[in-house]
Amino acid sequence: MASAKVGFIGLGSMGLGMASSLLRAGFQVQAYDVSQLAMKRFNECGGKITSTAADASKDAAVVVIMVTNSNQVDNVLFGTNGAISGLSNGSVIVLCSTVSPAYVQKLGKSLTGEKNILLVDAPVSGGFARAASGGLTIMPSGASEALEKARPVLSAMSEKLFIVEDGIGAGSKVKMVNQLLAGVHIAAAAEAMVLGARAGINTRILYDIISNAAGSSWVFADRVPQMVNGDYTPHSALNIFVKDLGIVLDEAKSLAFPLPLTAIAHQQFIHGSACGYGEEADAAIVKIWQRTAGVNVVALDEGYSPEQIAHKVITISNTVEHIGFIGLGAMGFGMATQLIKSNYHVCGFDVYEPTLSRFAKEGGLTGRSPAEVAKGAEVLIVMVTNEKQAESALFGDGGAVAALSDGASIVLCSTVSPGFIKELEKRLADERRDLQLVDAPVSGGVVKAASGKLTIMAAGTDEALNRTGAILSALSEKLYIIKGGAGAGSSVKMVNQLLAGVHIASAAEAMAFGARLGLNTQNLFDIISNASGNSWMFGNRVPHMLENDYTPHSAIDIFVKDLGIVLHESRGLKIPLHITAAAHQQFLLSSAAGWGRLDDAAVVKIFEKLTGVNVEAKLPVLPKEETLKSLPPEWHVDPTEEIHRLEDNGVAKTLVVLDDDPTGTQTVHGVTVLTEWSFESLVQQFRKRPSCFFILTNSRALSTEKAILLTKEICTNVKIAAASVENIGYTVVLRGDSTLRGHFPEEADAAASVIGETDAWILCPFFLQGGRYTISDVHYVADGNRLVPAGRTEFAKDAAFGYKASNLREWVEEKTKGRVSATSVASVSIETIRNGGPDAVCQQLSNLQKGSVCVVNAASERDVSVFAAGMIKAEIKGKRFLCRTAASFVSARIGIKPKDAITPRELGIFGKQNGGLIVVGSYVPKTTKQVEELKAQCGHFLKSIEVRVDAIALKSEKEREEEINRTVELADIFLKSRNDTLVITSRELVKGSSASESLAINSKVSSALVEIVRRIQIRPRYLLAKGGITSSDLATKAMGARHAEVVGQALAGVPLWQLGPESRHPGVPYIVFPGNVGGNDALAQVVKNWSPPARPSTRDLLLEAERGGYAVGAFNVYNLEAVSAVVAAAEAEKSPAILQIHPSALKHGGLPLVACCVSAAEHAAVPITVHIDHATDKKELIETLEMGVDSVMVDGSHLPFSENVSYTKYITDMAHVKGMTVEAELGRLSGTEDNITVEEYEAKLTDLTQAEEFLSQTGVDALAVCIGNVHGKYPPTGPNLKLDLLKELHFLASRKGVMLVLHGASGLSEELVKACIDFGVRKFNVNTEVRSAYMNALQTPKKDLIDVMSFARESMQAVVAEKMHIFGSAGKAY
Repeated sequence: MASAKVGFIGLGSMGLGMASSLLRAGFQVQAYDVSQLAMKRFNECGGKITSTAADASKDAAVVVIMVTNSNQVDNVLFGTNGAISGLSNGSVIVLCSTVSPAYVQKLGKSLTGEKNILLVDAPVSGGFARAASGGLTIMPSGASEALEKARPVLSAMSEKLFIVEDGIGAGSKVKMVNQLLAGVHIAAAAEAMVLGARAGINTRILYDIISNAAGSSWVFADRVPQMVNGDYTPHSALNIFVKDLGIVLDEAKSLAFPLPLTAIAHQQFIHGSACGYGEEADAAIVKIWQRTAGVNVVALDEGYSPEQIAHKVITISNTVEHIGFIGLGAMGFGMATQLIKSNYHVCGFDVYEPTLSRFAKEGGLTGRSPAEVAKGAEVLIVMVTNEKQAESALFGDGGAVAALSDGASIVLCSTVSPGFIKELEKRLADERRDLQLVDAPVSGGVVKAASGKLTIMAAGTDEALNRTGAILSALSEKLYIIKGGAGAGSSVKMVNQLLAGVHIASAAEAMAFGARLGLNTQNLFDIISNASGNSWMFGNRVPHMLENDYTPHSAIDIFVKDLGIVLHESRGLKIPLHITAAAHQQFLLSSAAGWGRLDDAAVVKIFEKLTGVNVEAKLPVLPKEETLKSLPPEWHVDPTEEIHRLEDNGVAKTLVVLDDDPTGTQTVHGVTVLTEWSFESLVQQFRKRPSCFFILTNSRALSTEKAILLTKEICTNVKIAAASVENIGYTVVLRGDSTLRGHFPEEADAAASVIGETDAWILCPFFLQGGRYTISDVHYVADGNRLVPAGRTEFAKDAAFGYKASNLREWVEEKTKGRVSATSVASVSIETIRNGGPDAVCQQLSNLQKGSVCVVNAASERDVSVFAAGMIKAEIKGKRFLCRTAASFVSARIGIKPKDAITPRELGIFGKQNGGLIVVGSYVPKTTKQVEELKAQCGHFLKSIEVRVDAIALKSEKEREEEINRTVELADIFLKSRNDTLVITSRELVKGSSASESLAINSKVSSALVEIVRRIQIRPRYLLAKGGITSSDLATKAMGARHAEVVGQALAGVPLWQLGPESRHPGVPYIVFPGNVGGNDALAQVVKNWSPPARPSTRDLLLEAERGGYAVGAFNVYNLEAVSAVVAAAEAEKSPAILQIHPSALKHGGLPLVACCVSAAEHAAVPITVHIDHATDKKELIETLEMGVDSVMVDGSHLPFSENVSYTKYITDMAHVKGMTVEAELGRLSGTEDNITVEEYEAKLTDLTQAEEFLSQTGVDALAVCIGNVHGKYPPTGPNLKLDLLKELHFLASRKGVMLVLHGASGLSEELVKACIDFGVRKFNVNTEVRSAYMNALQTPKKDLIDVMSFARESMQAVVAEKMHIFGSAGKAY
């Protein structure tokens, strides 16, 4: 848009600089101002000047207005020759003036009706110098279309551009808060400088010191030079704040919101205006005090530099070895430990005993009283809370002064009044022991105290300073020596505390007001931190308010005391301090409310308590469905085909995914995972030219140092291996946790140090299956229909990888410890992805500044695919990226589409083999809930073994070994018994006192689980590992896998591997179940899916046979040998089978035989059912129904047809109630079976007409037909089966869903059997041949009964197996 035409109205001190910035950016700027001088200056800068506002607006796409107030805005827009008349349809007005939000909103509505003109509310902050350099902070709000059009213009005028959500007027609300702070800060700066001047401190020196202390602010640094120089040239006039604070107070009044500090500051500006200073610079407010109190803050050059004096003192300072330290509070502890680090011998005392223990651990000596630490000390440092404590420590019982050696020095760092210091110096002189006093108050906070970076304002005699200079230097980053003797340092500190206290109180007032205005307080803080309302205290204390964390680093009662000192001194000096007095009242009120010992930032709680606002910056929990629906429609083209084309053409680079735990494979299939990264293995992979391969690093389980070394090692091998393969390009993806846990930025830094600088780091934690979405740069975790900001979830509280930020830009700043600022992090928005597609993504990535960090927003898998396609295009243009992503990015980048969950049957796992092994080590709350649900749903078949964490991680090696052995023994027993077995660590989370200790405990737990699985001897049917670290260690260490193939997912987001041939159990299905995936029932769902199928009904077997076009053999059994023979054959041939009990066998074996059959069926690895054959007795049949068998044959074939129907229906109804399958016979077979003979004259074929009626009335599931088949042996002439009749019966039965059964299969040729199968027979009864095999086996002499039984079983098994092949059921187990 540069070179486009821009109109500009208002060339004041700010406006002229802003318009000049646009010229430098290449815009054609045509401007208007009522001041001819201003227009002349602009013309000299190269700008075009116009005679009216209308002319300035003519043909301009964007018009910037920068006038003083709303009246002027109305005039330049709607007055004679106003801008409206020159504006084109659809143009944009950028209003930078400070006006009320209500005015902006009203203006926006009126402009919409005027040629559809768009309005951007864009107040600015930064002063005239930054305006001239293009370094302003601008806070625009408005419609997205207006903002998009105005963005190039706004960017050209600003260094920081903060888009404020919530529509037109929101920007002006932020500016109101900024002006509130800036106005109060100016008034406070005036009070502070007047107090310092009256106290005798040179104001220029005072300015230099405060600028580097906690009392500093943007306003102090910018306005106080005007005060000390007496130069009130109006770059920003005093009357501006009369107007701006008036706007603030009017808005507050309409909201019934109290702003006491703002009101007083406003009165000060009104006073200044009334005194005739309204058109002078706003810093002229200080002249009120000059006028009323006769104080002149203009600095006199005293010809000395406090820093130079300090440097000289340090150079000639005495050598000191022994230091006494009294007061090991938040500041004192850091100072004392810093001295230890500086190789001083420090003996400390504090009234709080635990602090002394901590100090001793840091290498300090401790004393039981002030006198004890003072004894032998060359220098005694006192860092207590107030004058009373200082008096007690020095002169009370056991006081230090009496114990000090002659010639010792006392350094008093506490904030006390200058008068107290002067009196103390006099008392020490009266001791006549050459005891020297250094008045050395400090500023900087707890962190700087511990790092030796305090600001210290020291005063005292030359001798006192020379004795202590080196020690003061060890504690400070800035050391100032103040002339004027003891008390001068405390006078400077007094001024500093005045400002610091006011700045905290005004920050509370401002943030609470912002919350009442409906502003996002985190965004408000971010903007103000880069604007003129900022102060050291605002930046340091407001985060406490936003986090609602009032851990006392500096308590409220400290400022009750410190501002009390300030007001006491001001009374003596006859200096009125209105703002300070009001701030003091705020702290007093907070203390009276019971918050005195909380952090001083808790002063904001006054406003929260009285007005009901909440300043805490918790990102809101969003409604999931509504939020996702509110987003723009997805990009209309699925880019997967385009990605495949780029892959096929060899243009796209190979993804090398370093997975910090195995769960990263949860969205891919057909991909190799390496668990080792030798040069040879990597070369082998690159030569295959895959789109992607994984390297399992398990680095999340390592310390940061080890993770860095590991990443460097792997990347080095990858780099060398890739270089040895011709024409191979690669992109490294650091696959990490979708809930932001892991070694970031350390692993990324390590990778970059090897592969070289990239154009950008890509952050894409979106993961649909886990419910992770990134919207407007905020990362969310779905919880039901809620989107919870990630920083508010349990994942953010991780002992090793915790964090606070949910906004990924802020997360980057947090994790990089400020190295990468949030404002420097780029992001690809959902709007860009969905409205612009891959080309727009490519363009944005191509324009990134080298070395950027870029966040990817995504709310669907299509979003990630679009981004991936755009990224590939950018890579084709020569861009290089290093990616830190969740699993979804990988599958999108290589064009993998989701597929249905893998079932055991697809991997060739049938029936009840050994039990499955489930190992749970993850401690996230979701896992615990999932385990509870697993036990609730699967407890009836699941065996559970709890491994005590205290025994394996905290107790002796012997107890650890006993716990491991106990678990292994039980697991082997359960697995061998074909029971699915859960091995789970006890659920109480055991943490260390530090992140490293917590990792060490995790490591011990993980190694114990590895040892347990390694020692288990039974091969499990499948292995499920819950949790990333657990799954990695079990795969590599327990199972010895060097590589695996990802075959798919066991559930959405749950990877399923097959381990390589080198592993302990080659090919075993390995389910990698992440700790944070799925609902509460997800684990139970997977275990149920992978548990042995419930014993099928006989009807199920026959229906499956119907679908597969084969038949199932029903083998008559009489004893254990026959039962085991049938089961063994079925398992060996992977065939279904039916254990069939004839009435004579039932009469002989009774219930034990039935129980044996049922138990064998239940424990078989293939589908087997138990069937009672030829039940003719009604009473016996009813008893049979209660025996637990699966099916029964109701044999009424000997009865007249009508009685057969009645009898069969009666039993069928009873059986169906119990879920049993019923077979019946129509017609009658001749022959002998189990001593039951049917003579030929009694036999009859099945009648078709009767069959239709029989099936309709009885409701049976299977029909045994008579088509010439016989029981027992067929005559020498062979079988004579009526296949035409069979065909007709099949047609009839199939219409009614009834399966056909053929008795008398023994002796049928293979050809006849197959013909019967083709005509619909689905069950063949086999008896004679199996019986014969058994009887023949008994004829063969054997040594022992066991041998006889074994041989008989083997003989029968061979017959059964042969029949299974003939029937076509071999290999058909499911």
